[in-house]
Amino acid sequence: MLRKVLLAGAGLSLAAGMALAAEPATPPAAASKKPDAATAEPNAGVLFTPEAVGSDGSVNVGGQNIDYHAVAGTIVVHPRGWDDAAAKDKAGLETKDAAGPGNPQAEASMFYVAYFKKGAPAADRPITFIYNGGPGSSTMWLHMGAFGPRRVVTADNGDHTPAAPYSVINNAYSLMDVSDMVFIDAPGAGFSRIAGKDKEKAFWGVDADAYAFSQFITGFLSQYGRWNSPKYLFGESYGTPRSAVLINNLETGQSVDFNGVILLSQILNFSLSVDGIENNPGSDQGYITALPTYAATAWYRKLVPNRPAELKTFLKEVETFATTDYATALQAGAELAPARKQEVAQKLATYTGLPLDYVLRADLRITGGMFEKALQAKDGLTTGRLDTRFSGPDMDPLSKEADYDPQAAALSSAYVTAFNDYARRTLGYGAGKTFKPSVNVFRFWDNNHQPPGANFTPRAMLNVMPDLASAMKYNPSLKVLLLGGYYDLATPYFQGWYEMKHLPMPDSLQANISYSYYESGHMVYAHEASMKALHDDVAAFIAKTNNVKPKAGR
Repeated sequence: MLRKVLLAGAGLSLAAGMALAAEPATPPAAASKKPDAATAEPNAGVLFTPEAVGSDGSVNVGGQNIDYHAVAGTIVVHPRGWDDAAAKDKAGLETKDAAGPGNPQAEASMFYVAYFKKGAPAADRPITFIYNGGPGSSTMWLHMGAFGPRRVVTADNGDHTPAAPYSVINNAYSLMDVSDMVFIDAPGAGFSRIAGKDKEKAFWGVDADAYAFSQFITGFLSQYGRWNSPKYLFGESYGTPRSAVLINNLETGQSVDFNGVILLSQILNFSLSVDGIENNPGSDQGYITALPTYAATAWYRKLVPNRPAELKTFLKEVETFATTDYATALQAGAELAPARKQEVAQKLATYTGLPLDYVLRADLRITGGMFEKALQAKDGLTTGRLDTRFSGPDMDPLSKEADYDPQAAALSSAYVTAFNDYARRTLGYGAGKTFKPSVNVFRFWDNNHQPPGANFTPRAMLNVMPDLASAMKYNPSLKVLLLGGYYDLATPYFQGWYEMKHLPMPDSLQANISYSYYESGHMVYAHEASMKALHDDVAAFIAKTNNVKPKAGR
């Protein structure tokens, strides 16, 4: 189920206080020997040696030229239960005993690329930790598509991007104008690696994954002297449930408050997904929250009769229908009167562009895969899932649901190629290594999660809404920015809105959440106009919440 829901398509310390963000400590790889695992905190390599390669560059954002120092490297993290005092890294010690008595035997080397603005005091300079989702995805998408100093140019009209050579240009929408950035690959993905006994169990699961990221972040804060910087999380796709668990762990478990959490293409409650919902009859909410995305797609493709001129106004009408007449019809089940069913089906057909007889045969319940396959079936085309502006030829004209995602097919080669070239040529990292755009974690993925305050792990679809609510209650000044694309059918925008409005927390904390939506898909930044708006919204959010007081003379 989880595979279908999301894309499978991211040492030594500096002195604290006024340390410059652009002047990182001596790279761990430069040390003459491996750090002593008994004393190093927390970057203690037993199976891996931390690495760091530095480079310099500049980016022009909004007409402002920004010089930066980049570090491409790895931080070593361990599973929950690791005791650095018990670990002994002695020459000749057998590998199976290297972690020390009673310690977990697995280890992860988590790859990152950090960008530090030169000459910016760390205490005044925000730092944003950025990652894609999957789970099992690298962070090349956000790195080369949204916020890194260089970005790859891809087709912006729903077409397949032509093959190499690809154009990689200055990113005028990079976040370097407001924040230092750390792009992180999840354990096993990208240039990150896992090793040791039970390595998959140690790092591939809801809680194990979030714990690894928390260890990475606290290790990074120590290594680069950034404890007193304004701090942000930015997660996309599965990166949003990761962020919910992660921020709660950091704040309630490690007493590390963050200024803000930014969630792009959110899914916190997986029972709301419109993918696979047919396997859970009686649970209809996913159909309701997906309907506005179906309607937005039909509007975009000019399949709505008497098409309104303005998308947002049209969607407000559809949202009202979805949460009233449509919701009531679904809840009635077999008690729904035939005449009423016909009325609701006609409205659904009008909003979605689907044939009336198809809607009736589907019993008013259309999954995401069904919509993607049926909308343009007469033309032999499959509609995109991650971005419904994209289309591609049907793989099997007789299948019930879409067999692939045309947007993933259209963009993936450009991103894989561009990041491999950029990492090796510009960042100077990757010689002798294989970059893994994604890894298939689903055979091993542990979806069990015990919510905050619960006495047991519920037998239900993953729902981390309580985690985000817990973090917001524990730190009432925590601000959250929800971002989404109207044409995203992997994580429909109205689903994220619904989740936020149902967080188990006082109504007064709802004021801490702000929203921005774009005429784009799951990867909002795949549409240049939306990319610019995304930058502006995130930059404004950071500027508003960084708590940096203006200094005299500025």
